[in-house]
Amino acid sequence: MSGMERWRGRVALVTGASSGIGKEVAERLLDAGMKVVVTARRKERLQAMVDGREGLAIACDFRDTDAIEAMFAKVRQEWGGVDVLVNSAGLGRDAPLMTGATEHWREMIEVNLLALCVCTREAIGDMRERGDDGHVIHISSMAGHRVPPGSGVYSATKFAVRSLTEGLRQELRAAGSLCRVTSISPGFVETEFLEVFLEDVDEGKQAYADRGEGGALTAGDVAESVMHVLAAPASAEIHDVLMRPTRQVT
Repeated sequence: MSGMERWRGRVALVTGASSGIGKEVAERLLDAGMKVVVTARRKERLQAMVDGREGLAIACDFRDTDAIEAMFAKVRQEWGGVDVLVNSAGLGRDAPLMTGATEHWREMIEVNLLALCVCTREAIGDMRERGDDGHVIHISSMAGHRVPPGSGVYSATKFAVRSLTEGLRQELRAAGSLCRVTSISPGFVETEFLEVFLEDVDEGKQAYADRGEGGALTAGDVAESVMHVLAAPASAEIHDVLMRPTRQVT
């Protein structure tokens, strides 16, 4: 089977699926005929997505590694494990190295890095038992390729995702696995990211508005790249995707 047909009826897990990029990705995977596990902290949003569809909503705090492992155990109990993992959960805080709060640093490291590692390990274990041809996709950031002013710690987590992506690719090849791994790094995307970063909903919305029409990608733009990567022939590994709004300068 070619394209997305090879994934029809198989299981995908999308983290950070209650809003933004994760939500858009989950919606498209459901439309493509996959069985989709949606997970984030806000259970009511997740449940609304999957009602009447072949989805499973599991609330999870990605700062709690025990909760992450319990989530995967539940998926195995319900559906036998996962074939596709989209690591979309992540956040940034306004926490520069000279003045940032330790708790903000810890939160970014735990969610953007440690949770991603735990999810990847658990998912790869499933994939290798379920045909050994799964796919892990990390939603990273252009901040993993250059450092925006004041974002040294956030960027450090995204630079690390680049290392983890290549490290996993090498481990999979050494193990003779056919599983694939991809990192997708968007530039400015209009989501709830800036609302969290600035800790102010109105300021976050205004910051996107100030960029003008076409000044930011949509979550749907990034979801399209996820679908493109998944639909690639099994012989091809689209490993590193960098995408920006056409008008973005940096």
